[in-house]
Amino acid sequence: MNSYWAQWSAYLPIAIAAALVLLSPLWSLTRHAVTLVHEAGHAIAAVATGRRLTGIRLHSDTSGLTLSRGKPRGPGMVLTAAAGFLAPSLLGLAGALLIAAGQLPVLLWGAVALIVAMVPFIRNIFGLLVLVVCGSAIGVVAYYGSPTLQLHFAYSAIWLLLFGNLHTIVEAARTRSGRSDLDQLRSLSHLPRFVWVVLLVAVAVGTGVLAWRAQYLG
Repeated sequence: MNSYWAQWSAYLPIAIAAALVLLSPLWSLTRHAVTLVHEAGHAIAAVATGRRLTGIRLHSDTSGLTLSRGKPRGPGMVLTAAAGFLAPSLLGLAGALLIAAGQLPVLLWGAVALIVAMVPFIRNIFGLLVLVVCGSAIGVVAYYGSPTLQLHFAYSAIWLLLFGNLHTIVEAARTRSGRSDLDQLRSLSHLPRFVWVVLLVAVAVGTGVLAWRAQYLG
């Protein structure tokens, strides 16, 4: 019985993450964590491409905004715009690979460090609240949690990012506000929105498959 439960409990984080994304009342809360990573992706790409990061805002409607200064066009701006939809999937995959390599503490405390690094750039109270809640939750689990709790928490967060990012890409593809990241990418690259949707979905699905292999087949 114990071995049977141990076998199926390995899939518990995926079930938890799926519920957190697919159930609307839960998704309205957990999406803030995906938005946090989305905006962190914009911020990291902006700095990496030589732009000046000026501020990050996280809003109560689960949207976000990252502002930077630099050339208004060019590869750096394209990468900065695309990084929001790439970051949650890439971070989810990186987390799965770190756990597979026996580096769970590095993953948890690295996530806390990333959140702390964002604090000086937050420009609204709600955004700061999101950072405090997410950072505190990860920190408490990393410091007080048992190895089993840490592992299940980390994998649940990883799959939340992987499933949640795919969800946000599909939502963005259905919305034509003229101000979304997809609209910005279309304007900057002159590639149709559809092409960007296909590319981003391919990355989201591909990273999910690799994360699955790292967790269950590695």
